[in-house]
Parts: sequence; C-alpha cells; structure tokens
Amino acid sequence: MMPASRIAAVSLLSCSAFLMGCQVDSPLQTSSRAGFKANYFVARNALEGGQFAKAERGYANLLKKVGPLEPRLRLEYAHALLRGGKWEKASGEARHVASLLEGRGRSAALAVQATADQEFARRAINNGIADGEAIQRLIAARESFDEVLKNHPDMDPLGALALRRKAIDVELSTIN
Repeated sequence: MMPASRIAAVSLLSCSAFLMGCQVDSPLQTSSRAGFKANYFVARNALEGGQFAKAERGYANLLKKVGPLEPRLRLEYAHALLRGGKWEKASGEARHVASLLEGRGRSAALAVQATADQEFARRAINNGIADGEAIQRLIAARESFDEVLKNHPDMDPLGALALRRKAIDVELSTIN
C-alpha cells in the first residue's frame, strides 16, 4: 500500500498536468489553433480558386476536429460539394446545417441546399428521369428559395436566387 504522502504527491502531479494541458495559451493548443487556421485557409482558398476537390478534402478533414465552428465549416463544405457537382451530398450537408441554424445562417444553408436540389433534379430530367424524386427535389428547392427570399431578400442582390426560383416553376410545368 502506498503511503498517504506519496498518494497526495501523485494526485497533485496528476491534477497539475491536467490543468496545464487545459490552459488556454498552452503551446499545444496554440499550435493546434494555428494548424487549424492554416488548413482552413488552404480549403477556403481552394474553394475560391475553383479547386473544388481540394476544397472538399480540406473541409472534410477540418470537420473531424471542428467544435463550435461546425455549422460554418459544414456550410462551406456543402458549397465546395455544390461547386464540384456533388449535388446530392451538397444538399444533405446544407440541409443539416439549415436544421442547426436560424436567421441568415439558415437562409445561407437553404440557398445552397435549394441550388443543389435543383441541379440534381435538372440532371435527372436531362437524363430522361423525370421521376418522383426529381419532382420532390424541385419542390424542396422551391420551398427553400421561397424562405430565403421572404426572410432575407438582401441575400439575393443580383436576383440569381429569384431567377432560379422562377425556373423551378417552368421545370415543374414541363414534367407534369
């Protein structure tokens, strides 16, 4: 059996080590934060530079250790997927983000989700598959665009979302 003084010393050392690891400015956390920030900018620059596969990989890796920034990074990841033509996956990611957020964040996610759903449906229709799923995707896109345009019309300064919304009515009329 260990003497009480040795137990106390081991306990004190364990608590000290734990608390040192939890310090806000510990070198490990500062290094980790700097690495995360650098990786974020690599993914963001890839997205802005049209390197969508690289952006997708970067955001996917960041999402493994994201914490409170998850909704924002997941939305940027969804945008990378959208721009890379992975509409089904982009829609799912953006839909998830929209379920987590309110206000402008929700509207931004809905705009990505709606665009992805519309593009998914367009591809199906162009391939001769104007089935129930394509119709449901167009309806979901229309509802999402409607919500964005109603709640945050300022998010569509050039009218691109409104134009997409109008196109959905035309697309649905050609199917039915």
